[in-house]
Amino acid sequence: MGERGFSFLGLLFSTLAILFLFSLTLVLLIHGWSRITDPSFYVSYPSRFPEQAGILSSWVGTVYVMLGAILWSVLIGVPAGIYLEEYAKRESKVARIIEANISNLAAVPSIVYGLLALGVFVHRFKFGESIFTAGLTLGLLMLPVIVVATRESIRRIPRSIREAAYALGATKWETLFHHILPYSLGGILTGVIISISRAIGETAPLITIGALTFIAFLPPAPWENFIEMLKSPFTVLPIQMFNWVSRPQEGFHINAAAAGFILLVLAFLFNALAFYLRFKLRKKYVW
Repeated sequence: MGERGFSFLGLLFSTLAILFLFSLTLVLLIHGWSRITDPSFYVSYPSRFPEQAGILSSWVGTVYVMLGAILWSVLIGVPAGIYLEEYAKRESKVARIIEANISNLAAVPSIVYGLLALGVFVHRFKFGESIFTAGLTLGLLMLPVIVVATRESIRRIPRSIREAAYALGATKWETLFHHILPYSLGGILTGVIISISRAIGETAPLITIGALTFIAFLPPAPWENFIEMLKSPFTVLPIQMFNWVSRPQEGFHINAAAAGFILLVLAFLFNALAFYLRFKLRKKYVW
């Protein structure tokens, strides 16, 4: 009886959460439908006239910043998780301190990451209020989740796989590269999905490092001038939404609802890509 009751409560609460998210998405879709279906909304810059305002600079900035954040967080987080799980001595005080700090960082408010980025990246290293700084900031926000997910994914691999590889003469690195990592990539991508979902809607750290609320130009394309693109000022969809919601005109509120729906779509696309890669990897490496 207790098991059935717990299963029922779990199903009930899961259904309520899904219904809440669905209703929120539906409200944004209905309220912003007139702008969502307007092609000019996606190719226009912000304006003081709500019917002429668009999200071109903000959705492009969101894509650039998130791609940078994913790149830095994966390049640093996955090797860090591998080192802590496979190479660091578990009884080492340094390893214990690193593990404790990484676990605690996952619960740190995002504004703290913004203050850290403002002091280190903007003022100390002189990266400026740029796309590069924003990518590093959100990358730091994503880092703890990816490190923990990497460690847990590697830990789940059966010991027998390692022993079989060692028995055939493989080195530790060969075992890790050819066996452990391929089998654990699905779990690592799950951590990446979760971290993307958290980072894509963040506003506080980006405002702290100087993201603009109004920008009427695009950064250079990466294939034209990559360095200038990284140095360019930026805005993102959450900040553009905040700007519109704070205005009294109803037209700006409609724009904010449409931008919120587009932000959910972007988050879904990033997550769908990671989910597809995870599915393909799990299908390829079955143990």
